Order: sequence, then structure tokens, then C-alpha cells
Amino acid sequence: MTIFLCGFMGCGKSTVGEKLAKKLNCDFIDMDNYIEQQADMKIPEIFEKFGEPYFRDLETQAVRDLSERSGVIACGGGAMLRNINAEIARQNGYVVLLDVPFRTCWYRIADSDRPIVRKNTRQQLEDLYQKRYVIYKAHATHIADASHSPAAAVSEILNVLGIECKEN
Repeated sequence: MTIFLCGFMGCGKSTVGEKLAKKLNCDFIDMDNYIEQQADMKIPEIFEKFGEPYFRDLETQAVRDLSERSGVIACGGGAMLRNINAEIARQNGYVVLLDVPFRTCWYRIADSDRPIVRKNTRQQLEDLYQKRYVIYKAHATHIADASHSPAAAVSEILNVLGIECKEN
């Protein structure tokens, strides 16, 4: 079983993903890290040298590769915006939207060094969140409330997927 976690920056994909994978006793993969390893360069460098369309193609390849594995995948914020990526992920597993209000995401990312956060105002990021949220929701097979603690989010994901786990 492959579980792709999607959502806006700061929704908890990596934090919740690690805890979920531990609970399920399976692998956890951060898609952005995976892409960096495959490309042998950091994502900002990929964008600078080759541009965003090239990076988005690398994401599609990563979705293909990772959908053949069992585990929990924390997608980059843009990975599930492309129809083909969502289709591949849904055919091979679950796409779970970590549903978190923008104000919570903002609280979590406001002081980060993410280039997109540094380049945009809060309002611009909220507009991007609103635009992306509709797409995430349309592409998700399941939606889980992740606005509380990571442990609560893991329980919510297990519940919406109908997975029972023994306590670890």
C-alpha cells in the first residue's frame, strides 16, 4: 500500500508522514528529498538551471517510481496539482489531503527560509493556498483533518482509510 500525503506547505506532510509510517511499520519517503537524490542537486538549483517545467517532470517521474513502492510519501506542495501525477498515485494507492486552514499553515511557515515564503506576502500565499486547495481536494481519494497534533492527524488518516493498527 502506498499513501501519498498532499497539501499546502506547512500542513504537516513530513511530520505526519514520518509518524504514520512508523505506526504502519513501513517506509517514509519525502518526495522532494527523493528528487534531489535522483537529480544529484538541490531543488532550487534544479529550478535555476532547468526551470520549473523540468522540475515538474521530475516530480511526475518520482510519482511513477514511488507508486511502485509500499510506504508513506510526503509529496511536495505542487506534486498533486498535475492531473497525471494524481492519476498515477490514485491508481496505485491513496492520495490523502492533509486538511489544514491557511492560518495554521501560515503560522507554521511564516519564519521559514522557503524561497516561496520569502518572495510572497501573506496575502499572496493565501491566494495560492485557495487556488491549490481546490485542486488538492479534487485529486484526493481521502481528506484528513491535520490541524491538530501530528498524533491526532495520524489517527485521523488511519480512520479515513479504514486501517486498524496495533499500538507500537
